[in-house]
Amino acid sequence: MKACVITFPGSNCDRDLVVGFARAGFEVSRVWHKDSTLPAGTDVVGVPGGFSFGDYLRCGAIAANSPVAGAIAAHAARGGYVLGLCNGFQVLTEMRLLPGALMRNAHLKFLCKVVGLTACSGSVFTAAYAPGQRIAMPVAHHDGNYTIDAEGLARLQGEELVAFRYTRTPNGSMDDIAGVLSANRRVLGLMPHPERAVDAALGGTDGLALFAGLMGGMALA
Repeated sequence: MKACVITFPGSNCDRDLVVGFARAGFEVSRVWHKDSTLPAGTDVVGVPGGFSFGDYLRCGAIAANSPVAGAIAAHAARGGYVLGLCNGFQVLTEMRLLPGALMRNAHLKFLCKVVGLTACSGSVFTAAYAPGQRIAMPVAHHDGNYTIDAEGLARLQGEELVAFRYTRTPNGSMDDIAGVLSANRRVLGLMPHPERAVDAALGGTDGLALFAGLMGGMALA
């Protein structure tokens, strides 16, 4: 399986995301934001965390209009997998590949700590977690307060498109939502950082199952 990881000016988790994919067995390539195409045979696109373009305008807004964004959108439209983490989640909402928006944290402060999560929804991204399994991953964001209108929230809940929830929301997110899926369950946006939880020497390995489950699930799809 082939993964590619996008790098924007201000990305700071792109290398970590490469490591996460590689540890699960993916063949990984790097893509610069000015590229207008993805490597041939790409199965999954990783949109990393960081502060793309300095978070000017809105977090992810400029990245969502970069040359590579069209290639990501086309990949998703033909049923390809996309994983957006932290700033990557913000980019995917700005691209309208995922519903809702990431607003300023409820306490108006940057948040950097390990948080508890539960895996909620059946998808390749959660395939290696038991339903309702409690896990821990780090977060590092200023704008992670997931917000959506009442109709959109009802749809996420009714169609089981909430992939991960905080055990206790650290940022004010509606319904404790930490990650959401697209309607076809092939695009995931997640505020916590699984790519920073793939090595016991760095504090934990709960994130590795996300990449392993993705590899296994995609191989069977």
